[in-house]
Amino acid sequence: MKKHASMIVFLALIAVCVAGRVLPHAPNFTPVAAAALFAGFFFRSRIAAVLVPLLALLASDTLLGGYQLPIMLTVYCAFAAPVLLGAVLAKRMTALRLAGSAAAGSLLFFVSTNAAVWAWSGMYDLSAGGLAECYAAALPFLRYTFAGDLCWGVLLFGAYFLLKRASAVSISREAPA
Repeated sequence: MKKHASMIVFLALIAVCVAGRVLPHAPNFTPVAAAALFAGFFFRSRIAAVLVPLLALLASDTLLGGYQLPIMLTVYCAFAAPVLLGAVLAKRMTALRLAGSAAAGSLLFFVSTNAAVWAWSGMYDLSAGGLAECYAAALPFLRYTFAGDLCWGVLLFGAYFLLKRASAVSISREAPA
């Protein structure tokens, strides 16, 4: 039963991420980083945890279309990174740690993906001024990233703890088979 529940969680996280990217939403207000954070917390297998955001991105990018490979790889890595923060949360979970981890994931995504856009898109001068211009242009999106990561994080972790409390079946932190 535990492995069955873990597989359901694995598939549900991917489905929520794909839907959250494909359906209309505010810019950058998606569940992917929060799902990666939760996967790092929930799954003992780091491979299973990292597969959640990567498979979700691959599936949704298949529907949405791709973009420049270096930028795409940076986005995939930036969305996989919160898995490590989730593993830290698994050791000692608090609301403050959840909020801090979500914020750290948002900042990492902002810094890394916009550096990639600056370096690879051809939209900006490859200078300090061009990098500053790129980050300034991206600032309006940062608030949606923060809001999305925090809201989705609270939703996913909150649902987990509510289901765990209410469930007669133990929902353990396990890797899917």
